[in-house]
Amino acid sequence: MVSTNYAPELTGIGPYATQLAEHWAASGARTEVLTGMPHYPSWRVDERYRGVWRKEESREGVRVHRRRHYVPPRQTALRRGAFEASVLVHGVLAPPPGRFDAVISQMPSLAGGVIGARLARRHRVPHIPVVQDLMGAAAAQSGIRGGGRAAAVAAKAERHALRGAALVGVIHESFVEGVTALGVDPGRIRLVPNWTHVRSPSADRAATRARLGWAEDTLVVLHSGNMGLKQGLDVLVGLARLAPDIRVVLMGDGNQREGLRERAGALPNIDVLPPADADDFTDVLAAADVLAVTQRASVLDMSVPSKLTSYFVTGRPVVASVSGEGGTADEVRRSGAGILVAPEDPAALLAVVRRLAADPVEADALGAHGPRYVAQHLSREAGLARFDALLVEALGNVGAGDTRTGDTQGGARR
Repeated sequence: MVSTNYAPELTGIGPYATQLAEHWAASGARTEVLTGMPHYPSWRVDERYRGVWRKEESREGVRVHRRRHYVPPRQTALRRGAFEASVLVHGVLAPPPGRFDAVISQMPSLAGGVIGARLARRHRVPHIPVVQDLMGAAAAQSGIRGGGRAAAVAAKAERHALRGAALVGVIHESFVEGVTALGVDPGRIRLVPNWTHVRSPSADRAATRARLGWAEDTLVVLHSGNMGLKQGLDVLVGLARLAPDIRVVLMGDGNQREGLRERAGALPNIDVLPPADADDFTDVLAAADVLAVTQRASVLDMSVPSKLTSYFVTGRPVVASVSGEGGTADEVRRSGAGILVAPEDPAALLAVVRRLAADPVEADALGAHGPRYVAQHLSREAGLARFDALLVEALGNVGAGDTRTGDTQGGARR
C-alpha cells in the first residue's frame, strides 16, 4: 500500500489506510506500507519523527516504510506542489524492497498514485488506486492560492495514476464522473465506501459536558476535524457572532486554525480546541447538541468528509452547511441524520440550529438515524469486505490474463 497518511494519525485518510493494512496482515498476507512522516491534520511533523529521513516500523503485523517529506505550514499551490514532489522523489528513490502481488494506492496524494503505478509496472502486478479525494478538483474548488493553475497539473498526475489501473476504487458515487473524465473506463470503477472507524460513545453525556465546562442549558454546536480552506469554517465564526447564547466549538487542527482563532477575536462563546484523544473522541462529539459539517460553496465533488462516519455513530443531529449538489449532501440525505443548509450563510445556519433547539423531538429523531445508518451501511466489517472483494477481483483478472498494468493498458503513460 502507498499512502502518504498512516497511523499514528487519527483523522482523515490515515485510519482507513491503517485499518485496511492491518486487516490484510491479520488475514495472513505479507503487507507493506510506503508512507510519510505523521503530520495530519496539524501539518506539523509529529515530534517523535522530526529529523528522521527514513524509518522502518512493525505495527500490528504491517511493515511500515516511512520516508521524509516537506510539510508546508501554510497551504498554497506552490507549497502543496513541493509537498507532493518531496513525497514522490523519496518514494521513487527508496521504494520498499521485495516483490508484491498487488499495489494499492490511497489518493488524493498525487505522488502516492504515481508511485503506486510505477511500482505496479515494475513488478507487472495490478495497481488499485482508491480515490478518497480528487486533488485536481480540490485545487480548483478549495480556494487555495494558485489553485486554478495547479488544477491542470494535478489532473495530469491523476490521469497518469488512474488510467492504467486494474480497478479503481471510489469512496462515493459522486466521484465516478470525475474519475471517468480522467480516462478511466466506468466498467473498472468500484464503489468502496469508508466505514465508521471509531467506537460508539459510552461515557455519561452530562458528566462529559460538565468536564468540558459546557453548561447544561447552553446549546453547543461542534465541528470536529481538519481546519483547512475547503471547510469554510468562517461560517461558524459568523454564527457565534450572531448568537452569543450559543457555544461554538472548533475541535481539531489544520493550517487555518490560528487564522480562525484570530478572526474569532475576543468572542467569549467560541472555543478552539485541540483534537480529542481517541478514547474520548466520540464521547465529546456526543456531548454536543448539534454536529456541524461545513464546506465552501465552491466545493462540489472533490471529497466526502471522513468526519461524517464519526458523526453518525454518536446519535446527535448533523447540520451540513454545504452545496446541495455534492457528495457530502448526498450522504447526509441518505443517512437521514441531518439537515442541509446553504453554505457560507451564518444566518441560515443559525436558523436551523435554533429550530433543532426548539424541537428536541426532531433533533433526537434525526440523531437516531445515524447509528442505524452506520449499522446498515458503514460497519467496519462491511467496508473491509468490499476491499477484499476489490483485491480478489483484481488478482483474478490477472489470473485470467488481464494484467491492466501501466505498460500494457491502452492510454497509459510512463
